[in-house]
Amino acid sequence: MSHSPAPDYGLDAPGVVRNLFLCGAGGIVLWLSKVLGWWPAQVVVPIGSARLLFPLDQMGLLAGALCLGMGVWMIWTSKVGKLRERETLLDLVPWTGREQVLDVGCGRGLMLVGAARRLTTGKATGVDIWQAEDLSGNRPEATLENARREGVADRVAVETADMRKLPFPDGSFDVVVSNAAIHNLYAAPDRAQAIEQIARVLKPGGRVVIDDIRHGREYVAAFTAAGCRARNTGSAVAALVLTLLTWGSLRPCRIEVEKPASL
Repeated sequence: MSHSPAPDYGLDAPGVVRNLFLCGAGGIVLWLSKVLGWWPAQVVVPIGSARLLFPLDQMGLLAGALCLGMGVWMIWTSKVGKLRERETLLDLVPWTGREQVLDVGCGRGLMLVGAARRLTTGKATGVDIWQAEDLSGNRPEATLENARREGVADRVAVETADMRKLPFPDGSFDVVVSNAAIHNLYAAPDRAQAIEQIARVLKPGGRVVIDDIRHGREYVAAFTAAGCRARNTGSAVAALVLTLLTWGSLRPCRIEVEKPASL
């Protein structure tokens, strides 16, 4: 009996992963050069009668280990961790199976397909502009193939669209989800515009779940300004740890939103 191959949701931020491994390898080489006696691997900076000593070998070893560890962690989250996290996020929605769902920045369909698996008569639509630097192999054909592999191709559709200009009428969707996508808009006004668009296409009484690596306070403020109830329900402890470990690069947030039924 033949089986469909497993879905492939790609490697997140492949350029970042590459750079982490390059930096990690550089740090390890720097440390090894001192161990092998190729050079002193230290810098002395005279300040008056005092001298500051910078042990580049130890600094390289520490930085290299941290970069390699972060690179391995990003690969693990891309291949294993984000599948587990998907179900946790989708469990936040009280599904009936009839929902019209929008995945903003759907990529290769991680959240899109996960939502479609919870539908019966509903439909899940994903939008993206398919930037390969954000996700390896990011293209609509890969998304539809993953939907086929997970047996939900009949409940999934994809469109090429900018999240700042969603091509849907007001109040089109019962549920909107987005995972690690909105932060790719680098200007704060663009992110606010994307949030305004999500609030616009959400039906009164609808729900939004956003999981992202930074800008949580911005998202809450933008949804509130759009008349929605929003809160960051992510772990404050986990967010603090990742913020410290990544020198502020990652400040994870999980935003839950409800649009009042009266709107």
